[in-house]
Amino acid sequence: MQGSGERKGAATADVQVDEQPNALIACKVSDEVFSDTHVKGQFETLFQQFDVGVYFQFFKSFHRVRINFTSAVAAEQARVNLHKSDFNGKEMRLYFAQSVHIGSPRLEPPKPDKQFLISPPASPPVGWEQSQDAMPTINYDLLCAVSKLSPGEQYELHTGTTTTPSVIVHVCEDDSSGGEEETEGGTRPRPKIIQTRRPDYAHAVKK
Repeated sequence: MQGSGERKGAATADVQVDEQPNALIACKVSDEVFSDTHVKGQFETLFQQFDVGVYFQFFKSFHRVRINFTSAVAAEQARVNLHKSDFNGKEMRLYFAQSVHIGSPRLEPPKPDKQFLISPPASPPVGWEQSQDAMPTINYDLLCAVSKLSPGEQYELHTGTTTTPSVIVHVCEDDSSGGEEETEGGTRPRPKIIQTRRPDYAHAVKK
């Protein structure tokens, strides 16, 4: 089954989890942290006392801040001292931001399955051959039946049933006996094309 195959492939993937995360997520942060520069500086000072090289990522839409420390020890000390502490009238909660890496953490080159499609093309893979176009199918019975049609007649391509309609080809009638009379030679005169008259040219009056 496809589902079991996907689960098996996911189980064999190389998943790496950081056991000691060096980042914290601050939840329920006061709105002034994102709008007031002074309050924002006070917030950063709380964590800079544990790590001078700490830097912050502010997510205003989620009311959260990611605090990234240079070591996992500094992150643990900050959480022990500041978790559920009061800041700007609100209880601040801190949680460890655990990073999960699926596969190798380094960027690997693409697999060479379809590199021959890149322009300019490289060498095709081993065993690749140019596909040949299929021969066109000609329905000679249909061509023969259409060639025998005369103006005003019809030809049934598909006989209708109780559940499907029939397909009938109607051939247009010959319009040689139309409103215009034929000449003695048996052909109608060519209609004269009347050109559109150009409007009169008016000289511009210069003042």
